[in-house]
Amino acid sequence: MDIVYIRDLRIETVIGIYDWERSCKQTISLDIEMACDIRKAAASDDIADALDYKAVAKRLIQFVSESEFQLVEKLTEEIASIIMNEFNVPWVRVVMNKKGAVRGSRDVGIIIERGNKD
Repeated sequence: MDIVYIRDLRIETVIGIYDWERSCKQTISLDIEMACDIRKAAASDDIADALDYKAVAKRLIQFVSESEFQLVEKLTEEIASIIMNEFNVPWVRVVMNKKGAVRGSRDVGIIIERGNKD
């Protein structure tokens, strides 16, 4: 299976459990890998036959920027679900990065994989 990816998609959102986190937007960063057979798009050279990564990014920006989850686990799971269900992706790997969440670290986050890569 081929992989279509998006790296370092930065989105402002309300995320966190502490009062100060609920009162301001923070930047999260997403790295996304999506399984997709690209042969049809490669043969036709037509975006209609491709997994449109711009459409995926626009949808995630809209969803994440409007969300107000407490846990990165919940937000990451919702992102994976949107990608798989709305864009017909059989397998996805989402790396959620919440910079500045732990003092002394560059970033913290979560990595999930959902679906079947085959």
